[in-house]
Amino acid sequence: MAKLKHIAIASQDPESTANFYRDVFDLQIVGKTNGDNAEGYYLSDGNINLAILKFKNDEIAGDSGVGYSGIHHIGFQVDNPADADARLRKADSLPMDEVNAALHTRNGKSNGDRNVELKYSGPDGVMIDISQGGWVGTEKD
Repeated sequence: MAKLKHIAIASQDPESTANFYRDVFDLQIVGKTNGDNAEGYYLSDGNINLAILKFKNDEIAGDSGVGYSGIHHIGFQVDNPADADARLRKADSLPMDEVNAALHTRNGKSNGDRNVELKYSGPDGVMIDISQGGWVGTEKD
C-alpha cells in the first residue's frame, strides 16, 4: 500500500505560511529552496513532508498558474484540541463555525472519535482540520 508522505501548498508568501505551520503545529523546517522554478520551504513532522512553494513559472505551476494559492484542506492529529485551538487563534486562524455546524461537531469540540474534526481558516485559503482521534486508516499514535 502506498503511504501519503508529501503535500504541497502553493503560496504567494512562503515564509509567512511556513512560519504558521511551524509555530502552530511544531513542524520542523527541514529545507529551503530558491531555484528557477520555485522558492519556498520544506517542513516535516517526521512522517509527512509539507512543501510551501511560490512557483515562478506557469509550466511548473500547472493549470492553476503562478498566482494560485492553496489546496482545499489538510488535517493534523493533535493530542490536546484545546491547546491547538489556542495556538490557532493566536495565529489568527479562527474556527469556521458554519462549516463545523454543518459537520455536526458537538458544540464545536472534537470528542476524540476518528474523523471528527474541527475546521479553521488557514493561510492561503487552506482550511485546517484538527482531530484528536485522527482519521480512519491512519495510526492512532
